[in-house]
Amino acid sequence: MESLPMGLLALIFAAAAAVVWVAGIQLSRQTDVIDARFHLGSAIGGLVLLAIATNLPEIAITFSAASAGNVGVAVGNILGGIAIQTVVLVVLDVLGNKGTQPLSFRAGSLSLVIEAITVVGVLGVVVAGSQMPPGLVLFRLTPASVLIVLIWVLGLFLVQRSQKSLPWHDQGHAPDSQAQPKGHSKTPRPGGKKSPRTGRSILVFLVAAAATLGAGVALERSGDAIAGHIGLSGVLFGATFLALATALPEISTGLTSVKQGDYKLAFSDIFGGNAFLPVLSSQLC
Repeated sequence: MESLPMGLLALIFAAAAAVVWVAGIQLSRQTDVIDARFHLGSAIGGLVLLAIATNLPEIAITFSAASAGNVGVAVGNILGGIAIQTVVLVVLDVLGNKGTQPLSFRAGSLSLVIEAITVVGVLGVVVAGSQMPPGLVLFRLTPASVLIVLIWVLGLFLVQRSQKSLPWHDQGHAPDSQAQPKGHSKTPRPGGKKSPRTGRSILVFLVAAAATLGAGVALERSGDAIAGHIGLSGVLFGATFLALATALPEISTGLTSVKQGDYKLAFSDIFGGNAFLPVLSSQLC
């Protein structure tokens, strides 16, 4: 794509970002339906499915960049995605929160603390792993990449256990936090619009996933060419423009959750994605 003019590259990038926005919203919606149909909501399988579904753009970009040897773009997109998705919480607080208390207060829950600790633990290993000798590799795996996966799996297990019972007062929910349980905005209401059939939901999910993967590759290739045209390093472009484009679905679904008073779900989606991105980077790069 380097030979294409700047205007056409920008058009391809914008079109791919629009596909990621629309397909990402559909992925989130159909994941909710599939979770409900197969009762995966509180199981590790459901958490993994949601993490993969909401991070398909990052999966496509990271795999495409790593295959092309653009490791800087891949790592920049992962780390930039973590930073921008965290900033999304500020955007949700400003645009979607109509109360007097911040989202962090209204979503107070020890279950979310466990998710946040998982993110911090994974990122801590990422930083520590960068200081290890480069030759410390066995079966194409480094100690840091193995430890990242183990911490992520342990975090998923603890989150799953915390949804059933917590050995703290009031099941770990802070006083004056949201009264309804996390995920209530995804629960069908009596007399509301009927949920689509399971087969249709799976088909829409697969089509949206394919569209997202294709758009992710287009984002990476056009973005890398744009970075070359404007003299921007691949790491910086991946950490800014690419990361922002792939965070569009989280912004849309997060605003929907906050407007419906499901503050805990908004935080959980962001924390879950942030914990999964380093796992993705350690296995694909």
